[in-house]
Amino acid sequence: MLGLGMERFRRKFQVANPAFHAACHAVRKLKQAGFEAGLVGGSVRDLLLGCLPADYDLVTTAVPEVLAELFPGQRSVGVSFGVSLIEVEGIRFEAATAREERNYLDGRHPELVRYTDSLELDMARRDFTVNALWYDPETEEVCDCVGGVADLERGVLRTVGDPEERFREDYLRMLRAVRFAARLGFELSPGTRRAIAELAPLTAELAPERVAGELTRMLTGPAPDRAMRLLLELGLLRAVLPEVAALDGVEQPPQFHPEGDVFTHTMKMLAHMAYPDARLAWSVLLHDIAKPQTQSIDETGRIRFFGHESEGAELAGRILDRLRFSTADREAIVQAVRGHMRFASVREMRAAKLRRLLADPNFPLELELHRLDCIACHGFLECFIYLLDELIERRRRGEETALPERWVTGKSLIAAGCRPGPEFGPLLESIYDRQLAGEFAGPAEALAAGVAAWNSPT
Repeated sequence: MLGLGMERFRRKFQVANPAFHAACHAVRKLKQAGFEAGLVGGSVRDLLLGCLPADYDLVTTAVPEVLAELFPGQRSVGVSFGVSLIEVEGIRFEAATAREERNYLDGRHPELVRYTDSLELDMARRDFTVNALWYDPETEEVCDCVGGVADLERGVLRTVGDPEERFREDYLRMLRAVRFAARLGFELSPGTRRAIAELAPLTAELAPERVAGELTRMLTGPAPDRAMRLLLELGLLRAVLPEVAALDGVEQPPQFHPEGDVFTHTMKMLAHMAYPDARLAWSVLLHDIAKPQTQSIDETGRIRFFGHESEGAELAGRILDRLRFSTADREAIVQAVRGHMRFASVREMRAAKLRRLLADPNFPLELELHRLDCIACHGFLECFIYLLDELIERRRRGEETALPERWVTGKSLIAAGCRPGPEFGPLLESIYDRQLAGEFAGPAEALAAGVAAWNSPT
C-alpha cells in the first residue's frame, strides 16, 4: 500500500536514561504477551539523530482493555483514538493501539477509526516519514516501511504518502512541518512544500489554542527565526498571524536600524535569544507589531513610528486574546511591549522611577527584551549595562530590590487630621516617590511632609 517494503536496521542504542529502559521494558512485556509493540515516533527519530528524546511513546497491537490488564492503573486519555496512559517503573508513557483512520471531515477528526494488527498500517496514517519509525528493543531493530531512515540521512522532511491528503486530514500538520524543519535543520521535500503553499489558508480554520501551541513551540525551540521565515514564505504566517506577516517590508530609519525592515529586525532578535521562554519569545515577536500603522516620515525625510509601543500593546493584547493566552502571560507580554521604549531613557530617570522599574516583577523580561532589541539594530548596550551596574551596586550596598513599605498611607493622613478626598491618591504617590528617592529620614518626616502638602494652598 505504501509502495515500500519493510526495512529493518540493526541499532543498539546506548542510552543511560531510566525512561528509555522503562519504555523498552514495557515493549518487551507486550511482546511476551503475544502483541506487536515498539517505541515509536519522535523518540526513535531523535535516537537515530543522536539526541536524547524528551519522552517516549509506544505503539502496540494490544487494545486498551488488554493494556489495562497488563498494566494496572492504566488510564485512557484518548478513548476515541485508542491512546492509553500506562505506568512502568514509576514512569508514565502514552501507548497507542495501532489503528487505521479514514475520511477526515473537518481537518482534524477522522470519520472512521479502526484498530489493526499491523504496525505498518499504523505508520501509514502518520504525518511525516521521520516520525513513522518504530524500534523493537528485543531485536534491537529500527523498523521502517516509509523511507524515514533515508529521509533522516538526507535531511529531508516528507509526508507519509500524498502530502495534500495528509494535510487535509489535519491542517495543523502544515505548522508542524515548519516546526520540524526548523528544529531538525531539514529541508521540506518539493511536494511537501508545494502542498503547504497551496493549502496554507486552511490553517486559519484551526482552533486558536492549537495554533498558539505550535507557534510557541517554534518560538522557544531551535532556530525560531527560520521557523517564522518559513511560515512567511509558505503563506502560513498570513493565515495564522497576519499582523506579524505585515511587518515584512516595513522600512525603518537606516541610521538606527541598519539591519533592515521591521520583520528582519524581529527575526534577528529571535535568533539571538539565549534561553527563550514563551513570554520572552512572544514579547520579541510582538514588540514592534504596530509599526506598520504608525509609520510616518517627518520633514527631514526620517522614518518615525510615534506611539508604536502604546498602540502595539493594544494590538498585542488583541492577538493574545484571540490565541487564548492566559491572563498572566497576556499581561506580562503586553506590559513588555508597552514599556520597551522606556529603557532608552533609564540614565535620565528620577531615582524613584528607576527604583520602581528595578522592582517591577516584569523587569527581568523587559530587560532581556531591551538587550535583544539593541543587539538586533544599532548594537549600543549602554543602557543595559547601566541597569546591570545599578543592580550590582544596590546589592553591594545591601539594598533590597523590592519596593519598601509605604511610610505614608491614606489611613495615616486621616489620623493626622487630613480630610480624605480625590487628591489623596496623587499626594500619596508623590510622597512615596520622595521616600524612594531617599528624601526623608524616616516615617515621621515623610508624614509631616504629606500633611504639609495637604494643607498648603494649591
